[in-house]
Amino acid sequence: MNGHNSEESKLLFQCLPKTIVPTHYDLTIQPHLDKFTFNGNVNIHLQVKESTSSIVLYATELEVDNAKLKSISNDEQTGKIDYDKEGERITVNFDKTLETGDYELALKFVGEINNRMCGFYRTKHTASDSNDVRYGASTQFEPADCRRAFPCWDEPNFKATFDITLITPKNLRAISNMPIKSEDEYNNDKDWKITKFDRTPIMSTYLVAYVVGDYDYVEIKDSNGVTKVLPFYADYFNIKYPIAKADQIAIPDFAMGAMENWGLVTYRETALLIDPKFSSLDTRQRVAIVVAHELAHQWFGNLVTMDWWTDLWLNEGFATWIEYLAVDKC
Repeated sequence: MNGHNSEESKLLFQCLPKTIVPTHYDLTIQPHLDKFTFNGNVNIHLQVKESTSSIVLYATELEVDNAKLKSISNDEQTGKIDYDKEGERITVNFDKTLETGDYELALKFVGEINNRMCGFYRTKHTASDSNDVRYGASTQFEPADCRRAFPCWDEPNFKATFDITLITPKNLRAISNMPIKSEDEYNNDKDWKITKFDRTPIMSTYLVAYVVGDYDYVEIKDSNGVTKVLPFYADYFNIKYPIAKADQIAIPDFAMGAMENWGLVTYRETALLIDPKFSSLDTRQRVAIVVAHELAHQWFGNLVTMDWWTDLWLNEGFATWIEYLAVDKC
């Protein structure tokens, strides 16, 4: 597509203005799987580039309240929230004009862990040892469903870093894009834990991911400490893989084949898991191709990202081109 069509698409979807730019999100999420709800809070570091009295960002299917804004000089004011359900946005209005500079916007919110396999949604599986149905929760944010999980600038060219914290039942595994920084009992409650993760590289909101559930794992390393495909890509592109882990996780309920979340790639079970005894050669080859494709996106798409969704074909084209080379070489 040419640049003219790309601009028409942006106008059609009414992109957010570039007068306010997020640089960092400090996000905390607490899922309640017994009720299929979650609550959270997010502190967003902003750069205001033009004077304004309001902040517009995406949020849908969320109840957002308690908007507070703090300036670099620690001046604080409370904002009033207006909802635009059709546009999937909220506007936070302030009495005092925001002059150019750095700010921190604090928002609290609640939402539903939905059953539609988008945003922050619920998964279920049957335990092999007891036939009990067990629930978990996972994310799927591409292309524009991060706004269902927390208020954000949910467009691919608004990149920022993320500090993610999950408050979860102690018996469930909490996973996100980055390695775990700390894990402790939450609020003196022996049934809950709080898991904090390392800060992400700068990235788009659609690549944020977190999973909560009853998961087992296997760990595979080579001499470089990672799987074979990643060193191949790092050498081929002459760019290091920027994250200390590359989790591949099979999700019981998943709408597509796979999703290249940075550091936490999610898959439909049939796209990742094989039976060593019974899986055919075709099945093994297909799984290898899918994994190589998603890991290619760690560079094509995650590190280098299209400006708008009309150029998504470039991400997919590059990944499809190199997936076969990677499987052949590895």
